[in-house]
Amino acid sequence: MARQPYFRLSTTISLFFSTILCTTAALAQTGAASEKEAVRKNSKPPVARSADAPVRRVNSAGVTNMSALPEVISVHGGMSTSNGVTNTTPGGGLMPRETAPRSQSGVTRDYIAKQTPTTSIVNLMNSLPGVVSAKVDPLGMTPGDMMTMRGMTQSQIGFLFEGAPEADPINYGVSTSTLVDSENLGSLTVSQGSPDIDAPLINAAGGQIAAFEINPSHRMGGYVDVMGGTHSANKEFIRFNTGDIGNTGIRGFASFSYTSSNNWRGPGNQYRYHVDSKWVKEWGEDSSVKAIFAWTRQFNIGMLSPTLAQWKQYGYSYNLAGSYTPGDTTYYKLSQQNNNMVNVIVPMHFRLSRELELNATPYFIQQFGPSMGGENIPVSGGYFGNVAYGNGSSQYGSLNLPYQTNGNLSTLLSDPWNQKIGSVNASMKWTHGHNTLTFGWWYSYAAHTERYQFSLLNYQGKVVNGYGTSPIRFANGQILSGDNLNFWQQQNALYIADTLKLLHDKLELSAGFKAAMVSRQGTNLVPGADPWKTTGNYFEPLPQFYATYHIDPHNQVYINGTTAFRAPVSTEAYVPDYDPNAGQISAVGNLKPEYTIGEEIGFRHTGFWNLSVSAFNLNMTNHNISSSGYIPGSTLVVALPINAGGQTSRGFQAEFGLAPWHHISPYLSGQYLHSTMDNDFTVGGEVLPTKGRIAVSSPKFTGAIGLQYDDGRFFGNFNFRYTDSQYSTFMNDESIPSYMTSDLTLGYRMKSIGPAQHPQIQLNLTNIGDSHYLAMAASTTANAYDTLSRSGAVVAGSSPIYSIGAPFGAYVSLSSGF
Repeated sequence: MARQPYFRLSTTISLFFSTILCTTAALAQTGAASEKEAVRKNSKPPVARSADAPVRRVNSAGVTNMSALPEVISVHGGMSTSNGVTNTTPGGGLMPRETAPRSQSGVTRDYIAKQTPTTSIVNLMNSLPGVVSAKVDPLGMTPGDMMTMRGMTQSQIGFLFEGAPEADPINYGVSTSTLVDSENLGSLTVSQGSPDIDAPLINAAGGQIAAFEINPSHRMGGYVDVMGGTHSANKEFIRFNTGDIGNTGIRGFASFSYTSSNNWRGPGNQYRYHVDSKWVKEWGEDSSVKAIFAWTRQFNIGMLSPTLAQWKQYGYSYNLAGSYTPGDTTYYKLSQQNNNMVNVIVPMHFRLSRELELNATPYFIQQFGPSMGGENIPVSGGYFGNVAYGNGSSQYGSLNLPYQTNGNLSTLLSDPWNQKIGSVNASMKWTHGHNTLTFGWWYSYAAHTERYQFSLLNYQGKVVNGYGTSPIRFANGQILSGDNLNFWQQQNALYIADTLKLLHDKLELSAGFKAAMVSRQGTNLVPGADPWKTTGNYFEPLPQFYATYHIDPHNQVYINGTTAFRAPVSTEAYVPDYDPNAGQISAVGNLKPEYTIGEEIGFRHTGFWNLSVSAFNLNMTNHNISSSGYIPGSTLVVALPINAGGQTSRGFQAEFGLAPWHHISPYLSGQYLHSTMDNDFTVGGEVLPTKGRIAVSSPKFTGAIGLQYDDGRFFGNFNFRYTDSQYSTFMNDESIPSYMTSDLTLGYRMKSIGPAQHPQIQLNLTNIGDSHYLAMAASTTANAYDTLSRSGAVVAGSSPIYSIGAPFGAYVSLSSGF
């Protein structure tokens, strides 16, 4: 029987709170007469931007992004707060003004600051059109947080932080909880259909996400935030700003945070130490150098992902074991994930002349583990790489070690992976009259190493230390391993773009071309690896075209045609993995890259009311699905790349938001998606009839409703989301049901008290209906049940595994500037 959560609220309470928000807002007074006049004229009141106000940044293709917000903002018509909320963004911070000639949405501090202080970047986007976020942890710290966008998985979406790509350049996973504290996150820009032509990305087949940190304040001071809540959750955060340092033009900040909680499901805990620092040097009219540094040490105890049958039988009770039994590899202390990161980014902008400017962003990123899981391995009759051990014909003898259980040794499998990336992205932009020409080059080098090792466990589940047991070695001294991997990657991209403005700048035409070149080499040095070395070289031509017409200052239409690609995903696509129980467990995959061709047409209105609608079409070849599964007899996950052939996705999306009116800011978004497979799928030589079936992880309907109230003292934020059912197999014989979730924020700001500037108290309630649901498929299979192939042969079924959605959570935070 499923374990009961700490709190259980009915959806009636959700409706009750939202009704209170609406009623309170309707009775509130508008304040200034100028605001009333602006509303009557169907436009926003005049806003005088301060020196620290947000700035729209335009890339080489004419696509705009929102820069970060400052420490404290004073804007006429808005408000001054310690956490960056101005209450000026339409839709409660979910619909900033966009002028990009493509589908593009955003999130600002008006929304970010009112969410749980630990929420992840992935979860901050889940109200935007086309975005589905699998929230598997109330705090957003678990690495398993996943997302899709227009049916594309997270590994098919480019992710930029201050201009640097943060996804693993080989497996394309990104742990957004390691990047930045939400208190330092200034804005997000989500491009649902295509990446920037100058973006340093090789995986953005399905769009792009760009995140920006806040800029340091011009005034010395700081900000503190403390939070506590369900599951013993707590977070402590402090930031110090230097302010302007004399007349140097330099200012900066540094922050530190600690977050921890118990696992909401099953035994174990998680914690995170994080440091952010940003420094800015500005001079002249338009030249600047920024230096961004981040360091993260994060630890999680894993949670099991069930099959559909296991979910129906156990629900929330499907967990790791709280105590150790000899031979039981599901003991929670054996399932550990360490995500550590060092991030250094230095964006530079130089105004060389009135018409010429240079941009350069060098960056260095290091990510490392280890990841751990439990596994029983055979004393004899097993495999070292792809070579049998423990029999008369093998050069490797049996593992004659103590603590045997039924001919097996219980072990802790450790994967101390380490990855380093050094890169630079540089471009020159020349603007002459109505024409802007950009030429750029991106170079990146990445090195990845990992080596599985096994350590012997005693009958109490503890590692037996000593030579030959930790790690386990054979008599000749060789370390037992399933994967001794070295992987190198170099990327070069040359791009050129030209933007022409005509008809008094109402018509903008932009065309660009990128030539992306990727060179890879991987080796696996375990005995018998076949192949032990593989190389891959790719050249991809990527043209883009955008056209937009500004009918007037409030209305815009656009059309575009774009291309994008993703190099083959995961190291397993190049060198196979091995395991002591089965020998080879993954085969070298299809090394053809994904390639997408997309088209969009859209309309956008901005002003007091804001509307954005678009229709899209996307054709993909060589769809490489990033599936995963457990190593047999283990709790450690291994990548299982699948080439599913072609895919066609069509649909439309829309979002609507009002500028603050009577202190109310409503928001609506939705998407219709029809995504189908273009080819039959082959399993073990048999062809399954998958052509024309709905693509996996592609819900037909998604939608969100948001409502914000903020009068400067009392504030509240309510968000409701609906996600349609999703298939998890190519044969469409298994799916997860649709689900609905909603979150609520209530808070109060106080007047400044001595050194405490704008202190506030905030209550965040997540999943207030306490929905029990499967959020997303964690793996994909061809068919869940036995089915007939085109030839009439029976193809055995294989069950996918799923990520369980997070339950209800309640969190109280106190914050203040100083």
